Amino acid sequence: MENNEYFTEKIAPKKPNGDNPAENAAKNLNSDKTRKNDFHREQEPSGQTDNSALVEIIGVRFKDVGKVYYFSPNGVSFKRGEKAIVETARGVECGEIVLPNRDIPESALVSPLKKIIRKADGKDIKQLEQNVAKEREIMQTFSEKIAAHKLDMKPIDVDCTFDGSKILFYFTSDGRVDFRELVKDLASIYRTRIELRQIGVRDEAKMLGGLGICGRPFCCASFLGEFQPVSIKMAKEQSLSLNPTKISGTCGRLMCCLKYEQNCYEDFLRTTPKVGAYVETPEGRGVVEEANLLTGILKVKLEKKPDVPISIDKAEVRVIKDGKIQVNREEIKALKKLEEN
Repeated sequence: MENNEYFTEKIAPKKPNGDNPAENAAKNLNSDKTRKNDFHREQEPSGQTDNSALVEIIGVRFKDVGKVYYFSPNGVSFKRGEKAIVETARGVECGEIVLPNRDIPESALVSPLKKIIRKADGKDIKQLEQNVAKEREIMQTFSEKIAAHKLDMKPIDVDCTFDGSKILFYFTSDGRVDFRELVKDLASIYRTRIELRQIGVRDEAKMLGGLGICGRPFCCASFLGEFQPVSIKMAKEQSLSLNPTKISGTCGRLMCCLKYEQNCYEDFLRTTPKVGAYVETPEGRGVVEEANLLTGILKVKLEKKPDVPISIDKAEVRVIKDGKIQVNREEIKALKKLEEN
């Protein structure tokens, strides 16, 4: 392999049928946005719209805490926790059923719905267990080969496809790494397709797991299927200290939990005068010095009595001129690295 940058694998959409020129011409007129959500549809009966069309799906997950992918059950009934053999973009895989058979609108699909190969049997489960044991041995070899080639990279995980057609090696590094010789060395040992992927610190934390500053297991390794964007602006709007040790997780990036209550804080901000707002109270006009978004209690410095601020509920004041959340650009610039993946 010539490059250490890879893209997230997705199931590629099927190409349109070339037998109907008129239909293809109409598809070519669609906007780019429409093309992104286009997927293969079976011919529908006359008068039936996309919104009313339902398709039967099952939800399959390949990692303990990973994304859920839809597949067609192909007439097979599944229960939660059972396993199925499916074909993915990286080969044949064995995944766990997390969503049993159900019907969803066809318009909810964003990629072609592939059929399962079969329900996993005892032989498949045994093969899966052998792959897990094999991965531990490969991980040991991976670490030894990195040391032998004196590469500046940290081995994180190894993943073998169910059919053994590919082995994926995950690692982290501060910069780009020329691992071509390492790939050749690994390929000569395992005689299969080798793929190395450089991941970020968030993915490293998700794969390795651990305990957060709250004392609980990492959210990303417990229940988060995929990462949500988190920004310094969220911490500022939640009135948190912008001390990196207070708002960053073990991975060194902003804590994922900042996202959980952001919608509530945004609602509070729409109905609560901000610090610096000029308001009118029953005791006179003044400027908001503090605002507790959760309780709605404001501390207002009155024009008539500037030495003694009063505490008052936001429902008792009228905003004359609202304030703004002050953002120190230099401070944000210094903390920008916390937003990276």
